[in-house]
Amino acid sequence: MASFPRPENNSLYKYDVFPSFRGEDKCKNFVDHLHDHLQRRGIVAFRDDHRKDLQRGKCIKPEILRAIEQSRLVLVIFSKNYASSTWCLEEVAKVVECKDINEGSVIPIFYEVNPSDIRKLRGNFGTAFAKTEEAYSGDKRDIKSGRMQYETKFIQQIIGEVENKLGPRLSYVVGDLMGMHSRIANVVESLCLDRSDVRSIGIWGMGGIGKTTVARAVYDKIHGQFDDGCCFLADVREISKKNGLVYLQNEFLGDILQDDSLRIRDDHRGANMIKQRLQHKKVLVILDDVDEKEQLEKLIGGFDWFGHGSRIIITTRDEHLLLQHGVNSIYKVDELSFGEAFQLFCLKAFRSNHPPAEFNELVKQVIRYADGLPLALDVLGSFLACRSLMQWKSALARLKECPEGKIFDRLRLSYDGLKQKEKEIFLDIACFFKGKEKPYVAEVLDNCDLYADIGIEILVNKSLIQIMGNKLWMHDLLQEMAWEIVRRESPEEPGERSRVWLFEDVCHILSKNSVSICKINFQACLFDIGKKKLASHVLTLYELFIRELEK
Repeated sequence: MASFPRPENNSLYKYDVFPSFRGEDKCKNFVDHLHDHLQRRGIVAFRDDHRKDLQRGKCIKPEILRAIEQSRLVLVIFSKNYASSTWCLEEVAKVVECKDINEGSVIPIFYEVNPSDIRKLRGNFGTAFAKTEEAYSGDKRDIKSGRMQYETKFIQQIIGEVENKLGPRLSYVVGDLMGMHSRIANVVESLCLDRSDVRSIGIWGMGGIGKTTVARAVYDKIHGQFDDGCCFLADVREISKKNGLVYLQNEFLGDILQDDSLRIRDDHRGANMIKQRLQHKKVLVILDDVDEKEQLEKLIGGFDWFGHGSRIIITTRDEHLLLQHGVNSIYKVDELSFGEAFQLFCLKAFRSNHPPAEFNELVKQVIRYADGLPLALDVLGSFLACRSLMQWKSALARLKECPEGKIFDRLRLSYDGLKQKEKEIFLDIACFFKGKEKPYVAEVLDNCDLYADIGIEILVNKSLIQIMGNKLWMHDLLQEMAWEIVRRESPEEPGERSRVWLFEDVCHILSKNSVSICKINFQACLFDIGKKKLASHVLTLYELFIRELEK
């Protein structure tokens, strides 16, 4: 029999579960059902869809044997014709060879057969069964009926046992969680898992800051403590827009109850059903990327919707949504420190904690550009990996002219969700008022009928700007995104854009005598006027424009 190197630790396992079963038996449908439920719970199971097509007497494929070695657990599904399959017997022999059955790495399941029928078997199969029976005395999974309700019940029990044996685990590789461990620990601490009340917390921050990464890691760490059900509902914003709230309600309730037969028809009835079915269950619920109050109202309602000990986690870019919903606490995800960003980027770009010496200065440029944003570090690290020094220099020069597309698109989601007046305020702050005193900026914007006080508060809630020392600030990449939005209004002609803030663009526009069609931040340009000579006709136009403003 072929032999392969065995994994030495959990980080080298490729699969969580390997199901061994007879493909020609009717338990194949049961295995498909089980696989779907495992997948929903984030458990990675090996799948061989060609098993039923196996020709009699054909040798087992080497990749099957390798998959057994690369799996943390093996589910041996004993069915009526299991022992008549040479393929299955080889699998069992391999299981005996490389798995410690007495340590619980093998879970036997009896599908429409009695354990006593298999006990009489001899050889490798009989030996394997004897060992599994001894290890699982009094705790065997015995499926005597193929009817759906029985299968669903047993699948829930099987998944619970699988999760208990897998234990707390993180599905992310080290690089994905670089710099996130303290954030994960802070969120877990705020959940107060030792308390029996229902608690909800919000994870808040700008796009690309790592909210989803933290939430998924927390889910992986604690979901085994919630026997009544768990659900990680990802991309609520996008799925709600695409498929509607009813679709999300069906997914949500189906995941927790492990029941595919639920059919919610409208969101009002769906909300009532969620409350009725879950109000006595201890569950873990994570709603990822929420952007509307109605999503919270129709999916998780109030604290009385869930049983004692339940925990609700909401990730969002909008702090106001969390305050409206009345969460117990809000955790703000901040940017990575320089050291954390350095390590994350190097792992993505070089698969190492340190760059080659000749790349050191360029790496620092990238980290300063990303300004602690994990999304940017991830995207740029993956893009620059395996590229030459000259290609790095070219890519960084291009970034100064135009932001990377994936980063721009993710950050723009928050901007697109604003109302028009808030969009105007955001662009004005990015182009003209970053670092300026809030009262001064508010006065200018109010004179433009933009209702600055409420608009600025909305931008703060949506993680688009910050107020520090009574001055307005924003992340450098958000500012670049705003600049790019304005540039795209007229890529070739600055005079056709809504805002102009660069000295060169001002000179270009003034020389064409077209100042009346755009807002120009002359204050931002004054700093450079002393360093550069303006053509006399441009200076004259500038002076005339200022005088006109003074009138």
